[in-house]
Amino acid sequence: MDVLIGQTFTGLSLGSILLLAALGLSLTFGQMGVINMAHGAFIMTGSYTAYVVQEYVISNTGVSLIVSLFVGFLVGGLMGVALEVTLIKRMYHRPLDTLLVTFGVGLVLQQAARDIFGAPAVNVAGPEWLSGGVEILGAVVPKSRIFIMILAVVCVTALAATMKYTSMGRRIRAVVQHRELAETSGISSRKTDITTFFIGSGLAGIAGVALTLIGSTSSNTGTTYLIDAFLVVVIGGLGQIKGAVIAALALGLLNSFIEYNTTASAAKVVVFVLIVIFLQIRPQGLFTVKTRSLV
Repeated sequence: MDVLIGQTFTGLSLGSILLLAALGLSLTFGQMGVINMAHGAFIMTGSYTAYVVQEYVISNTGVSLIVSLFVGFLVGGLMGVALEVTLIKRMYHRPLDTLLVTFGVGLVLQQAARDIFGAPAVNVAGPEWLSGGVEILGAVVPKSRIFIMILAVVCVTALAATMKYTSMGRRIRAVVQHRELAETSGISSRKTDITTFFIGSGLAGIAGVALTLIGSTSSNTGTTYLIDAFLVVVIGGLGQIKGAVIAALALGLLNSFIEYNTTASAAKVVVFVLIVIFLQIRPQGLFTVKTRSLV
């Protein structure tokens, strides 16, 4: 029983990490159609932001973690805006071009991180109140994993509420459903695109800060989760937050239980095969976006 509980929480924590990494993509890729391969580099930026805040700004680990979450969101968001304004705005409706360009940007950012922080990985100390674990039904669950799960719930709730109840969220949904009609209604599609990229990239920064709680930080930190994040968005349905939640948790649980009985590599293969079969049956994902567009 304790093994079942332990693997379940391991899967949920992994799913929460995948969800944090995929939330930003659900906006930039799922809703805007931009294949942002630099998203992994934005996650890495969030991790290094936590390192800089702790090393050079606030030494108190508890306070530095909270501050890093806000600063990581801001730094990631501003980098996303810079990318959108300089390159992406010229490539809407050209997804393959965005893939190539953002892949190159990601490589540049990774090399910049190596030049600034060095090739060896760096560690960010977690606060004392996240050390140790909590016993749940006989299984010990690390507090850091529980914090990541709570953080994922907060981010999903905040994003869903923003998209549904705020004027900014309604503008984003209007542009996604029909850009030309939204513009004739007085909505600035340019401002909306920039705002969407800011939020999506900022969420990547938050994911990067969260990753410092479970491992070291290097220039490859974000790329480790990039492909899985894209899979979460595709399986859940493009632009569907509820689909991303279900897909992330399902992938996390599948990886956890399959890996327990086999190996990490075998689990990846089995999960990937299951994803391929699922997409053959339901290529649009779990949910689809309702649109008024004719194209």
